[in-house]
Amino acid sequence: MEQDKFGMLQGMMEKLGDSTMDRRGFLRATGKVAAVSFALTLAGALGEAPKVRAEALFKSYPFTLGIASGDPLPDGVVLWTRLAPDPLNGGGMPSHDVPVRWEVATDKDFRHVVRHGVEFARAALAHSVHVEVDGLKPNHVYYYRFHAGKEHSPVGRTKTLPPYGSAVAGMTFAFASCQNWQDGYYTAYKHMSKDNLDLVFHLGDYIYEGGIGTDKVRSHNSPEIVTLEDYRNRYALYKSDADLRASHEAFPWVVTTDDHEVENNYAGPIPEKDQPIEPFVQRRAAAYQAYYEHMPLRRSSLPHGAEIQLYRRLAYGNLAEFSVLDTRQYRDDQANGDGSKEPNEASMDPNRTLTGTAQEQWLLKGLGASRARWNVIAQQVFFAKRDFKQGDGELLSMDAWDGYSANRDRIVNYIHSHGVRNVVVLTGDVHANFANEIKADFSDPASPVVGVEFVGTSISSGGDGADTASSTAAVLAENPHIRFHNTQRGYVRCTLTPERFQADYLVLPYVSRPDAPISTRVSFQVEAGRPGLKKIYDSALVVTG
Repeated sequence: MEQDKFGMLQGMMEKLGDSTMDRRGFLRATGKVAAVSFALTLAGALGEAPKVRAEALFKSYPFTLGIASGDPLPDGVVLWTRLAPDPLNGGGMPSHDVPVRWEVATDKDFRHVVRHGVEFARAALAHSVHVEVDGLKPNHVYYYRFHAGKEHSPVGRTKTLPPYGSAVAGMTFAFASCQNWQDGYYTAYKHMSKDNLDLVFHLGDYIYEGGIGTDKVRSHNSPEIVTLEDYRNRYALYKSDADLRASHEAFPWVVTTDDHEVENNYAGPIPEKDQPIEPFVQRRAAAYQAYYEHMPLRRSSLPHGAEIQLYRRLAYGNLAEFSVLDTRQYRDDQANGDGSKEPNEASMDPNRTLTGTAQEQWLLKGLGASRARWNVIAQQVFFAKRDFKQGDGELLSMDAWDGYSANRDRIVNYIHSHGVRNVVVLTGDVHANFANEIKADFSDPASPVVGVEFVGTSISSGGDGADTASSTAAVLAENPHIRFHNTQRGYVRCTLTPERFQADYLVLPYVSRPDAPISTRVSFQVEAGRPGLKKIYDSALVVTG
């Protein structure tokens, strides 16, 4: 196996000498060289026999970053923790692997333990632990905890999925994104942790890579992060937030990245600015490894250098099928220098892709084969068309699906032509709430609605926000398929039954100080078999007093 990898690396190096290779091909080839080199280093470290210590000794409490569960199945779930007695300074652990005991029980007091075992906290992975528990009952709540030496973790709650294809009366989940530490407090997670949820989806920007800002609510712990150690310390800072840890403890999470887990607006192997490609690919590899080390992901998502497998699918009985996308790793560079631009030849080029060909085909094949009542696409960037310009002409985001319109058109056309039913897109990224109808042809207001998009605001990014932004009226006027816009912080709670899909937009009046109250700003419903948005509650229309 090692010989095969070294042969692959040698072949890639030979291709770099091909003078006929264009810039994009050169960038991708250079990136693969760096990725394979990084993967060999990591694989070698993980392949060593663990140096077992019967009793782990810690300078202080090792479970400072909390615990989490994720990627549930009908018979199991991933359990996560990371040992870090000195979390903001590399973790403070010895250089050897450490055994960690884990338990799963049907009760909070662990009188009825149903699964237990030992997993190594690997030094090569920052002493993180990823336990793939199996043999559990479908659609059941379980409690879990870890033990390292004489220390014990908090107790977490998780839940398995219903059996594949089984009849399910309902489910409730939340989705969130964009939690810049410096912009505000994570009060939304405090409220979320007390909600009654089956799942939480995080759509990216779990951390932000930037340096120490000025006039911020809270401060980052270093200049802009670049190395593996930098990224690890940044995750440790974000996970020091008690409200974030509480939400992880309360529910299983399904996670995917956007851009800030690596660098703002990066595109595949191409950095945001005119930087050398090889150092960026090494940076991306470090960022992906740190992401894996801090998330409840399966071994199938263990990075191979600068590549990580994140797009995947979950089925919640026959009620819903969730396709989780990765819209950063495989995309072409943004058209026309990024930013907001008029539609142009590059942005409409059918050969350019946001998802990559393999992921696009995987998505379409899954949608076509689905027998679920609701087909949910959990992804990062604005899917519907969004024109920023009033009057004649258009101004579109080159970073969103508008900048890769042919890729979006292929998906929308497939949904429309194949009769894929009850499609719901979940989106983050833009630090604002939107509710959109997905049109078969966005240039024709009379074209049929083929699905809906719920865009959730940020947890903290952008600061306090406002109920109505200065751009709200213009956005709604120019885009009749956009039915709602708001820039307060919070999260979206979704409740599904076979008959309807309801999205409640939960918002906070401020994040610049702790303990803000939360309220429902607006609620939309979609009736099964009738794509389109129906507003059922709007706090702006409620008469008080």
